[in-house]
Amino acid sequence: MTIAIVVHGGAGNIAQERVESGMAGCRAAALVGMEILKRGGSALDAVEAAVRALEDNPHFNAGTGSCLTSEGNIEMDAGIMEGHTLQVGAVANIQRLKNPIALARKVLESPHVMLVARGAEEFAHENGFAFCAFEELLTERQKMNWMRAQGKLAAEPEDVEEKKHGTVGAVAVDSEGHLAAATSTGGIVNKRPGRVGDSPLVGCGFYADEHAAISCTGYGEDFIRLMIARRAADFVASGLPAQQAAEAAIAVLGARATGTGGLIVVDREGNVGYHWNTPLMMYAALQEA
Repeated sequence: MTIAIVVHGGAGNIAQERVESGMAGCRAAALVGMEILKRGGSALDAVEAAVRALEDNPHFNAGTGSCLTSEGNIEMDAGIMEGHTLQVGAVANIQRLKNPIALARKVLESPHVMLVARGAEEFAHENGFAFCAFEELLTERQKMNWMRAQGKLAAEPEDVEEKKHGTVGAVAVDSEGHLAAATSTGGIVNKRPGRVGDSPLVGCGFYADEHAAISCTGYGEDFIRLMIARRAADFVASGLPAQQAAEAAIAVLGARATGTGGLIVVDREGNVGYHWNTPLMMYAALQEA
């Protein structure tokens, strides 16, 4: 049985100086997940660990390094799913938590599927999660992005050109042939408070079943309207290889909407796929027979 993991760190028109660090972060996160798989660990554990690594990396818009809302707060979303059990956990609009994906995993293990805002925070407290200071999540880069979006700081030429969907995610298949997917995001710069994109919505920003696991990054509203993650899984179920399924799902996005983005796919045989309709998507993939 082939084990495999794919991670992504967002897609878009990314400043060249940030590409190398982003790709390195993706490779490091993929290695974290692969080590778990090589030890016989579950796909669910692997994708959670990989996404935690991405959330801890300030180069990405998830966990530490998340962007700011129009009110200057940080509201994060995350979701995780295990394919063979169809168990799902998701959180939205969570604040002051370093690893939203860990809380989503705890929701998966509960009777619930999705918790938001104050309810999610109360659930975190009940389950022993430690909250951090707002400043521990804030990076100078995101502070500057917010100030420019607010008109408090003049835009610089290189900043005007960079438009990035900052979601992170991971998909994996383990030695038992079980699949899992996870996605986490800080949202979009200067977003309306309470806005939720596709990242914590099952079938939209992530999905896993017995055929495939998918994690998406892109303009969330269109990924929600078209349920892109589930579409990709259905393409695999219909017989398409993972790479062709990824291409087909993004083709639907391009044909039916104006939003942009990308996704990663792994199937139960360990085949991987990735595709995007932006200039670049940061990703890494590892496979081992």
